[in-house]
Amino acid sequence: MPPFWFALTGLSVAYVAWDSFTRNPELTVMKYGWVLVTLYTGPVGAALYVLSCEEPGPYQHEVFIEPLWKQALGSTIHCLAGDATGIIIAAAVTAALALPMWLDLIFEYLLGFGFGLLIFQALFMRDMLGGSYRAALVRSFMPEWLSMNAVMAGMIPVMVALMSHDMRAMEVTPIRFWGVMSLATLVGAVIAYPVNVWLVAVGLKHGMGTVRVLGAGGHNLEAEATRIPATSGSPWDSPPLWLAMQ
Repeated sequence: MPPFWFALTGLSVAYVAWDSFTRNPELTVMKYGWVLVTLYTGPVGAALYVLSCEEPGPYQHEVFIEPLWKQALGSTIHCLAGDATGIIIAAAVTAALALPMWLDLIFEYLLGFGFGLLIFQALFMRDMLGGSYRAALVRSFMPEWLSMNAVMAGMIPVMVALMSHDMRAMEVTPIRFWGVMSLATLVGAVIAYPVNVWLVAVGLKHGMGTVRVLGAGGHNLEAEATRIPATSGSPWDSPPLWLAMQ
């Protein structure tokens, strides 16, 4: 990626961090999620934040995030923030140690899945599931595994193709490495998004919500069932979570 991309990324991260932590009533975990994903995806992440999560006006956030595509995007960002962080950390460590690519990929998968499941899912969802970390871990395992596999299905081919073509991209210090990570994260998000649409539509994952409606601890996933159509209608027509919680 050209150098100006990283300059734009810095500006994008600064804007998303400022807006999310000073003006957005989203849950705290989503604020950090958006900042991390914008760090990895640059202006694309900032654009998605503005289109799907930035509050358009005072007390309008709940209505703004109603559509399923925005709920699913929030779920994708939550997943990507944890998984991609673990994958990038693993890639940096294995690159610094000059480990073979096959071992690199195994380490990236395990750390990405572990970071996403143990921290961004189970730990941050503990309060949403009655305060039990073990219950949150069990409840989060299958949705996180499905979503993580989609993220890796997007990231691995990009990383293998570009790093095999240019071995300098496997070194941590050159800018090429971070460009590959950024592009791989973008592709991973594209592949993971449809999976998260389904997971949110059937109630296996949560979307976005605000502290004004859900409280600082988030929401209980059992309440997600009220958002799923009781009839055979399309999940795209589901009532929004914030209305279901009224």
